[in-house]
Amino acid sequence: MKVTDMAFKEGQEFKIRVKCQDDCCYFAIDIGHDPENIALHFNPRFDYGSDCNTIVCNSKSGDCWGDEQRDTNFPFCRGEECKFYINFNMERFYIKLPDGSMMDFPNRLGDVKYKYFHVSGDARIVGIKIK
Repeated sequence: MKVTDMAFKEGQEFKIRVKCQDDCCYFAIDIGHDPENIALHFNPRFDYGSDCNTIVCNSKSGDCWGDEQRDTNFPFCRGEECKFYINFNMERFYIKLPDGSMMDFPNRLGDVKYKYFHVSGDARIVGIKIK
């Protein structure tokens, strides 16, 4: 799923509900300006590459990836629906995970509004809401 004209602004909350496939290897949520400029690449990996039960976050600027950040708190389950929340300011993204724990990632692009949203991998969107 790709949305290219949404308005997600600093201080708003982005609620995402996904349903992971029974054999889910990973899914990814990208938020940014376009495919070459992604402020937040949020990538829970059940079993993908050398990562197992790890959340990988990154950013992309001018089609060049930055340094990955990994978190081994992994409250996602294959075959189940889950929801999480994202908000941000000029400095950081804040992600409230399905178990209520928090993680954060630097807003390396430093903008206060993003219009691009893309989901890939082995999960489908059940619902999204920005408020």
